[in-house]
Amino acid sequence: MTDTEFTQDPGARPIRFGAAYYLEYQRRPDLAEDLRLMAAAGFDVIRVGESVWSTWEPEDGRFETDWLEPVLDAAHAHGIGAILGTPTYALPMWLARRHPEVAGESATGQRIGWGGRQEMDFTHPTYRWYAERIIRVVVERYRDHPAIIGYQVDNEPGLRLLHNEGIFQRFVDSLRTRYGDVETLNREWGLTYWSHRLSTWADLWRPDGNQQPQYDLAWRRFQADLVTEFIGWQADLVRDLRRDGQFVTTCVSMEQSAVEDVDLGAQLDILSGNAYYDMGDSLTNPSPVPAARGPMGWIVRGPWAVTHLADLMWSSRQAPFLVTETNAGSIGNSATAMSPYPGQWRQAAWLLVSRGARMVSYWHWNTLPYGAETHWVGVLPHSGRPGGVYAELASLGADLTKAGAAFAGAEPEFDIAVLWDCDSKFALTTQGPLGAPGGTVDPDSYRRIVQPFCRGITETGRQQRLVRAQHLLPSRGGTLSPQEAAAAYPVLLVAGLYLTAPDDLTFLEAYAAAGGHLVLGPRTAYADREGRPWADPAPAHLHRAAHAWYAESATLACPVAVVAQDFSVANDFCGAMTDYAELLVVGPPTAPGGPSTTTEGAQVLARLDHPHYGTFAAMTTAPHGAGRVTLVGGIPDEDLARSLARWLAPHRISGWPELPPAVTDMTSRTPDGRQVHVLHNWSWTPTTVSATTPFDDLLGGMAIAPGDPIRLGPWDVRVLLAG
Repeated sequence: MTDTEFTQDPGARPIRFGAAYYLEYQRRPDLAEDLRLMAAAGFDVIRVGESVWSTWEPEDGRFETDWLEPVLDAAHAHGIGAILGTPTYALPMWLARRHPEVAGESATGQRIGWGGRQEMDFTHPTYRWYAERIIRVVVERYRDHPAIIGYQVDNEPGLRLLHNEGIFQRFVDSLRTRYGDVETLNREWGLTYWSHRLSTWADLWRPDGNQQPQYDLAWRRFQADLVTEFIGWQADLVRDLRRDGQFVTTCVSMEQSAVEDVDLGAQLDILSGNAYYDMGDSLTNPSPVPAARGPMGWIVRGPWAVTHLADLMWSSRQAPFLVTETNAGSIGNSATAMSPYPGQWRQAAWLLVSRGARMVSYWHWNTLPYGAETHWVGVLPHSGRPGGVYAELASLGADLTKAGAAFAGAEPEFDIAVLWDCDSKFALTTQGPLGAPGGTVDPDSYRRIVQPFCRGITETGRQQRLVRAQHLLPSRGGTLSPQEAAAAYPVLLVAGLYLTAPDDLTFLEAYAAAGGHLVLGPRTAYADREGRPWADPAPAHLHRAAHAWYAESATLACPVAVVAQDFSVANDFCGAMTDYAELLVVGPPTAPGGPSTTTEGAQVLARLDHPHYGTFAAMTTAPHGAGRVTLVGGIPDEDLARSLARWLAPHRISGWPELPPAVTDMTSRTPDGRQVHVLHNWSWTPTTVSATTPFDDLLGGMAIAPGDPIRLGPWDVRVLLAG
């Protein structure tokens, strides 16, 4: 789907702008005033209906559907479209009471307590029967209403892994289908260990206390498949019912434990997702939040992290996406209150747009008077009177009207491609090399490995393209040849790719030989697709092209500084490895007795400043065919990640020279080949940069000549179209 096909009205803006709107929650509803204010602020979309099954169906079989019609009528009268949600993620209590068998289990035999949401076993036939009935009732009632532009099926799926008996039995059946017999499973999973061999399928133990990594990987993959099937089931049902021109999506929370968003996104017409972020000082660039604090959950911190989240959503389908929820004010509860600085709403919205968002929708319009999210601030506060949030969003709405058309058909540009693999993320949940309190494996090991590299790219003013394993690697369905991949992605950073097939390793080597720069980070090419380490020096197969390898690794209790050996960068090189290091040996693998001293074409870029670890290499590079293979044997801190990004992409695709540290320039390429620049100043300090080419200032309405000063005030943003 293109970025304009999800709009019902051909004259609609390329960038939709709006909020979730729930008149049914309000103690003092004022529909006429709400819609007047929305229209005045430039809103052209609302999201309705997804959370209130018990309002649609107060009792079993008694449906009340007329309550939404006045909202949709008023929206249409103001030129505002509506995304109608299926209410399947929040069960009515009468269904929970009358059919307790639909309750989900967080562990075997332990039902999830009622009182929240998503407490059900969404695979249960009884649940599916009721869910299909309410979907049909809602969609058939409103599909012909002119305000409806599309549907959101469910909401934020994949919240938890479910352990119900029926789900477990389906899991066993899936293993039987895949492996055929228990002897094959015993062999493939190595179940001789700890006496785990099965004599019959009935011997398979429950997942609750499992410590066998191949089992855990299969269980997580299976859970993600269930979520994908569930969303696909709803999407297909709605497609059979909808009117032509209406799209189907869901709101994806990217950090959910049971989501494989590439597979899930393939079930949709367009992907949608949440974009929640800290504001205030957290939006300073470079981010003041140290990398040592690790990855973030559903609230991200720093411009680089907002960028990364948007790039994740783009990469799910390698296509534009919708932001169905983002900050209007304080989020979560009163313990996460924030007072955004003037300009930050505009900055964040334009950042999302620059990375491919074709809708920015706030959660939510009215701040709720009750419920779990009472202090989750909407566009209007509890008083219902417009304040600072509304004023700035109204300014943003005017901006989008002025400049949004520049992004029609535009695609975000990039300097460095980064491979992202949910499957390896699943595997490293239990097989990761990084620790957590209590001596256990950090389940966030994958993100802790990959995201520091991504942070360095953005914080140096470079841009990344996240490339998914399914879109590139042969074993996962990728169709590009190595030559095509090298042309499309001249620099490809692959970190944390724990799971690989032989064809993948051959492909990556051929990519480098064809002219690509292959950058291998920690724990890449370490295990096969079952999560079994390769019987080959690491990185498996690829060490031959790299002319370097490792057999030892080390947990770093504190950062260890890196000493450059021959690192050609414009700025002073500095930095450290954090948390974990792989002790690289240059040359061909040797018998025990110490590192090889021959280089065999490999160059040592850096060593660790340490009496023992420094005898090994920390970073190496070697030519391979028409390209190059670089090994980064550890997790970089902020300085090292920035240095690496500058070295990998010394000339930025944006064409701009080095900018002040607080300034970023995100570019998109229009169908006619022009660049759209979104220039940000992520600081309180006004700054000025010089134009490098003629620009049309789309917000200021003026022409800019080469050499002209472009002034950026505190927390300012400019949208420039290259002449």
